[in-house]
Amino acid sequence: MNLIKKPGFKHHWRGLGAWNYYFLIKFTLLWLGYLNFHALDNLVFAAYLLFPLASPRLHRWRNIIGLPIGFAVFYNDTWLPGIHSILSEGSQVTGFSALYLLELVNRFIDWQWVGAAFALLVAYLFISQWLRITVFTVAILIGLNLMHLTGPLIQLGPITSVAAGPADVPAPAGDGKAAGAASMSAPPNNQNLTAYLNDFYQRESQRATVFPQALPADAAPFSLLIIQICSLSWSDLEAIQMKNSPFWGTFDLMFDNFNSGTAYSGPAAIRLLRASCGQEKHKDLYSPANQQCYLFDNLAKLGFSTELMLDHSGNFDNFLQELREDGNMQAPLMSQAGIGHQLNSFNGEPVYEDLPLLDRWLAQQTRDGDARSATFFNLIPLHDGNRYVGAHSAADYSSRAGTLFSQLDSFFQQLEKSGRRVVVVVVPEHGAALVGDKMQMPGLRDIPSPSITHVPMGIKFIGIKAPHQQPSLRISAPSSYLALSELVSRLVDGKIFDAPQIDWATLTKDLPQTAAVSENDASTVINYQGKTFIRLDGGDWVPYPQ
Repeated sequence: MNLIKKPGFKHHWRGLGAWNYYFLIKFTLLWLGYLNFHALDNLVFAAYLLFPLASPRLHRWRNIIGLPIGFAVFYNDTWLPGIHSILSEGSQVTGFSALYLLELVNRFIDWQWVGAAFALLVAYLFISQWLRITVFTVAILIGLNLMHLTGPLIQLGPITSVAAGPADVPAPAGDGKAAGAASMSAPPNNQNLTAYLNDFYQRESQRATVFPQALPADAAPFSLLIIQICSLSWSDLEAIQMKNSPFWGTFDLMFDNFNSGTAYSGPAAIRLLRASCGQEKHKDLYSPANQQCYLFDNLAKLGFSTELMLDHSGNFDNFLQELREDGNMQAPLMSQAGIGHQLNSFNGEPVYEDLPLLDRWLAQQTRDGDARSATFFNLIPLHDGNRYVGAHSAADYSSRAGTLFSQLDSFFQQLEKSGRRVVVVVVPEHGAALVGDKMQMPGLRDIPSPSITHVPMGIKFIGIKAPHQQPSLRISAPSSYLALSELVSRLVDGKIFDAPQIDWATLTKDLPQTAAVSENDASTVINYQGKTFIRLDGGDWVPYPQ
């Protein structure tokens, strides 16, 4: 009797086949620094694809099931927004205009990378005629896993030094020290970076600006105008060659190392309106804060009337509602009736002309006489996707920036001629991400990278008797909104306007410093020991790709 010997287990190994190309693309992107590669996840996925199956039908079904799994694993390896971020921010996409959505899709497709992927495919098909690519793929995957076990990018080790937390009594804001700086001595591993972040927030929770209980009898009234510009960072200014624009030279004080703390408009506005306390966690922005944290409330208690201006409706992403509920800005919105517009925003709504709005504000201030006032003005002409009326493509950013700077400069000259006493603060919400990096394409701000959150802040004194500070006094210490609040608290008596001379160095001495920590809903970026680290969705810390 002849017995037919069935093929053994080893005869059912089929190799990775076309999946080799999938892994080759990943290896290439990893080598170039474009992936947050999860070595173990990919090794497990390769094992799933390689496990020997006797049935050809099961093998085909495995490949079919592997398609969505492979997509999920690949997506997880990229720096693209996670599912948590998509669910929390995805509703905004429905508000985008069709033209803006089309522009985003076109921006996402990089035809040079498409061509490179095609060349890699041809190379793979050619070489696979003679070599078993699966052997090299598995060897690389095993090697990458061994590297993570024996030589990770971030050296693992115990925390050797963590600074003790502060006392429970709120610290004065003007201590001139960067919160968290004392805890930077430990090696940058996961445990120490998390400890540093927790220590930072603990220290920040103890800091607050101390405003005077009342103004002196000889206090001089003046107006405070805070202009918050959407989508403008030092990186953007450098990209359009306006970093050294004469516009910035008109300010008396320039903060060169100001951190906005976020890459989105709503959180940036809330942080500014809550400037009188230390930096909060992102999630805490949507819970009530201590009453002393609200900058405009502190000014209102001293007799300042509060005013609100927008050059847009404030409807997108419930921006105006967030100002009311989370920033406690209850002032009525200044009328936009009769103001024209040359730009339509990314969601199709008009972006009202800023100079006529500012002229209306000045006329209103003139009617009110010498009353004290504090105004918050949020404007969006530089936002990504804005279009000139009737145009089908996005307006040139450089042109819009030039127009905005020209309008603001013209308004400053009008203020000087009016004889009014005004402190003007120009502070952007965040950058426009004009350039992009290995983590995010241009225009994407899901991750608050330093190039997005490092923004210029300028302060200009109009109506002072003393000579202006020229050139501008540059403040290079790491700072954020608390420094602005502290400076405002030093100015509320208005005596600076009548002083024959101003000691600018004394005015800005010991302003509170704030370490560079930035958060969006699902991502955190910190500067530690001079290097930038990022954590996504509460995962591990990794160095920010350069």
